[in-house]
Parts: sequence; C-alpha cells; structure tokens
Amino acid sequence: MSQNPPSLRPDLAHALIPDERRAGQPTIGMVSLGCPKALVDSERILTRLRAEGYAISPDYKGADAVIVNTCGFLDSAKAESLDAIGEALRENGRVLVTGCLGAEPDYITGAHPRVMAVTGPHQYEAVLDAVHKAVPPQPDPFLDLLPATGVKLTPRHYSYLKISEGCNHKCRFCVIPDMRGKLVSRPAHAVLREAERLVEAGVRELLVISQDTSAYGLDRGHDLAPWKGGEVRAHITDLARELGRLGAGSELWLRLHYVYPYPHVRQLIPLMAKGLVLPYLDIPFQHADPAVLRRMARPAAAAKTLDEIAAWRRDCPELTLRSTFIVGYPGETEAEFQTLLDWLDEAQLDRVGCFQYENVAGARSNELPDHVAPEVKQNRWNRFMAKAQAISEAKLQAKVGRRLRVLIDEVDEEGATCRTMADAPEIDGNLFIDKGFETLAPGDFATVEIEEASDYDLWGRPV
Repeated sequence: MSQNPPSLRPDLAHALIPDERRAGQPTIGMVSLGCPKALVDSERILTRLRAEGYAISPDYKGADAVIVNTCGFLDSAKAESLDAIGEALRENGRVLVTGCLGAEPDYITGAHPRVMAVTGPHQYEAVLDAVHKAVPPQPDPFLDLLPATGVKLTPRHYSYLKISEGCNHKCRFCVIPDMRGKLVSRPAHAVLREAERLVEAGVRELLVISQDTSAYGLDRGHDLAPWKGGEVRAHITDLARELGRLGAGSELWLRLHYVYPYPHVRQLIPLMAKGLVLPYLDIPFQHADPAVLRRMARPAAAAKTLDEIAAWRRDCPELTLRSTFIVGYPGETEAEFQTLLDWLDEAQLDRVGCFQYENVAGARSNELPDHVAPEVKQNRWNRFMAKAQAISEAKLQAKVGRRLRVLIDEVDEEGATCRTMADAPEIDGNLFIDKGFETLAPGDFATVEIEEASDYDLWGRPV
C-alpha cells in the first residue's frame, strides 16, 4: 500500500539545506511509507524534532539515526516495511521504527533485532523519547528557526490536512481501528488555523484526509468552536465551507479524500458547484453486491448508491468520482462479481483502484468460509481493471478540445507535469505540457487546451 520507495525522501532537502546546518547539530533521516495520513504523521514528528534543534538529512549517510514510519495494513505492505527497515539498517545502522506496523513490535524485532526502538502509530511523544535516547538534542534557540507551517514532505504548493484520527467502523477486512483507535476529531478552529497558515505560506491545494472524512466531528457532538468573530461547527460540511473561504482573493484548491457515502454528503455538492470545494469525491465503495457488502460489514446502503451518484452529478455535472474496490473477498461468487462489473458500467466512475483480497492479521474476515482461489482473484482483478480502464479512456477522450484549469507540479527541460481538478497527486493521472511551458513554475495555475488523451493521462498546451 506504500506510495513512497524504501529510501530517504529526496524532497526532505527543502526542510533544511545541508549548508545551513550548524556545527555539531544532531541529524535525523526519515523514511515515510504508506498513505497520506502516515505522511502527515511523519511531518509532525519532523516538525517537533526541528523545533528541538535536530537537522533533517535527505540521505542515509548524513543522518545520525533514521526513523522508518511503516505501513502495516496488508501483508504486502508489511513486507515492504520490513524491506525498508532492512535497507535503513544496512545503509545507516541506527534505526527507529514507528507507524502502523509498530503496533506489532515482536513482528519487527523478530525480523530485525537490531532496531533501536519500536513505537506504534501517532505515538509522537514515544517517538521523540526514542530519538532523544538515540541522539540527544542540542538545541540553539537563536538558530533553530521553524517555519510557521512546520516541516512538510510534500512540494511547497500542496499539503495534506488531517482532520481526525481513527475510525468507528468495524469492517471485517480492516484492522485500522485496532491500530489507530476510534474516531478522534480535531477541533474545527485548530484545523482552520493550520489551513490558514498553510495558505499564507503559499500552499495552493489542501488535501483533506482522515480515516472517515464524512464522520468528522461525530465524536465531538458536532460542537461549536470560535472562528473569526463567529463560530464554526465540527461537521464536514461546515468545515469544508470555511476551508474553501480561505482562498478568497486567490485561487485555492480544496480536495476531499476518504469520504463515506452517508446521506449528508449531498450537502457538500452545492459547495462544489459554487467552486468553494473541488468537484472531486474520493469514496471507498469497496464493492457493489449487497451480500458481499454485508459480509464486509460495510457502512453503506449499496442499493441507493447509484441514485446518490446520479443526484450528485445532476447538481454538479463536473464532479469527478474516485473509488477503490476489493475483488476476491471470501465467499465472492461469480454472480456477485458480475454485479460489481454491472454496477461499474452504470456508475461510470472517473478514477478507480482495485485490490485483490488479502488476509490481514487480526481481521475478522480471515475466519470467513469459502476463500477465493488466487487464480480466480487474479482473473477477476484483470477483468475489473480492463473495464475501469476502458471507462477512463472514454472519459479522457471526451476532454480533448476542452480548456481545463491545471496546477503545475513539476517543470524540467522536457516540459511541465500538471494536474487538473480531477487529479489528486500520486494516485490519479497527470496532464503533460511539452510546448510553451517555459514561463511556468511549480505551484502556478494555468489554463490548458487538451490535445491528446491516453487511458489515464492527458496532453495539452497553455492558452
């Protein structure tokens, strides 16, 4: 499930340029694996360390110790995390482990007994204590300055904004509640203050993340918090409205991830139609057959989902829908899988990811009967992705000739890499410009006429 390679992130270089380090300053490296929520955890850890006087190394050789923030959701993710820990041990030797896989310390030390410490997910104080023990701090309050936004591991023009931790759902295939606990929402004013600082620092896109964005504030009773002479409710609709207003006077993209399809999601659609929030919903549907969803213990009324999608698109025709699915769930029959394919035909989702079911240690789905054979899971995955690819290709071909607003991510001597409103970083497609890009820079907005499309990407020219 990891999105980052098992090596120190090169974008850490902007957090502290090596030439700016003072003599004798202790230095920490970071390997950040897994989802954007884990990336935010890494940012918080590094921000705390920078405030205490630590420098940040973009490579193994320059680090006094290395923190590996792991992913532990699937067996494949656990294997990647163990590989990353092994590489850090070989390249540096002084390694501290944290993150989701840290909830299984014996599993880690059994494979890598040389690690110096293991802590679980979002245990920030425990991570700091472990770093202090391994590499004592040497703070200098006159020199150790920290930007208002803290240390960010994303490019300067976009940032993830975590609004809550944990999850109250009990999906049978998932152990996230065991790893990260129940839903704990941040106060609305704390989220808004962080977002405001990011926007003031030049961030052009805020990506709202959590385990269940739709449930934001439920644990707080949707309480009120003071904000700019008034009050704001801890509810995703109110929070999204206020976040969108931070872009008044300048262009700001606000993108919502991990949104469960509760009825109140329809309240977000008018905000998208007005331009306060990007017309983009990342909703983990996981399946479409009612019997499979019941076996998954999913909190969704699948029968009404197509009606909801139709209503959303009626009110906001530019809406982009992204989702993930699981094929080969225990007991999934060919007829149930065909229901999923038929549903996808009708739903016509814009962006789709798919996983073959894996047992996860501690998940209740492991005990279900009638597990699907690996070759059947592979066949169904192939068929599902072929249909999703055909839908994506048709939707992108329909954009040829249109003019779209894009955000520039990278520029080099060959061209510019951009994203449209329909594309989240790292998980969706890109738009490429190979002519007329010379005046563009990362973080710029531009209008582009689409000239060519492939299965997942677009090409165009600035206008």
